Amino acid sequence: MTAREYGVKCIKDEAEALMELIPKIDEEFDRAVELMFRCHGKIIVTGVGKSGHVGAKIAATLSSTGTPSFFINPLDVFHGDLGVMTSDDVVLAISNSGQTDELLRFIPMVLQMHIPIIAMSGNPESLLAKYADCHLNVSVRHEADPLNLAPTSSATAQMVMGDALAVALIKKRNFKPQDFAQFHPGGELGKRLLTTAQDVMRTVDMPVISPDMHLGEAVIQVSKGKLGLGVAEVDGKVAGLITDGDIRRAMEKWQAEFFNRTVGDIMTTTPKTVSPQVKISEIQRIMNKYKIHSVLVVDSEQRLLGVVDHYSCMI
Repeated sequence: MTAREYGVKCIKDEAEALMELIPKIDEEFDRAVELMFRCHGKIIVTGVGKSGHVGAKIAATLSSTGTPSFFINPLDVFHGDLGVMTSDDVVLAISNSGQTDELLRFIPMVLQMHIPIIAMSGNPESLLAKYADCHLNVSVRHEADPLNLAPTSSATAQMVMGDALAVALIKKRNFKPQDFAQFHPGGELGKRLLTTAQDVMRTVDMPVISPDMHLGEAVIQVSKGKLGLGVAEVDGKVAGLITDGDIRRAMEKWQAEFFNRTVGDIMTTTPKTVSPQVKISEIQRIMNKYKIHSVLVVDSEQRLLGVVDHYSCMI
């Protein structure tokens, strides 16, 4: 087999191992989710070796989706880290064999503190499974590596089971995108979900026109504004909107008579408006829904405060 063929086989083997996990999502999974959902403290994820690396990722995923969690190496518990645990916590212990010595030596301390244990292993008959309140079976028939030794399919199964727990908890907690953004304020998603119209709107050199302005003059104002639009106002309040597209269509329709027409002849009288507090994510949704490139930001009395265009949302 070529290197490429080995790569394809590895992916296929791991994909098959994951599909075989589906029947193992049973009442034990429900119990695990319920324990984590009702936990008043933290989810303490633990494991050794590759299971430890997977556990760290699972803890990070849980924490970022509304379930306070952190990873602890069971070896560190013997050197003072036991103090971070309380009876309000839940332990998620991960071991492919379920017989890892370092992990098993940690379990009696957890039991003595009356902390619930969720075991995740490939051996439902293991000591870890025996002492746990519930057991998540992540057994695989064989690893993806040719020697059937390196944790490949088994590690992937552990990670996916962790994701399944996190996703179930997201739904159970009714976790929203806005909640996610609060845990990721520095990321692109966080910026879109937390940034408001007021933060990005243009407020100077607004292309303000009146409904009775002749289109020849309006074209000049729209061009100066460099937003591709003109905002029609009456008594200081938004009355309508014209765009570059409206102007082009009017030119084609009226040709020589174009310059005798007024803004009121072509303006949209119900332009899309938002308040200054509306999030950029919602503005993007409005733009996509109505296939427009800009929205007007107005106050409660429909006075123009600014304009947010497509480029303003690219943060």
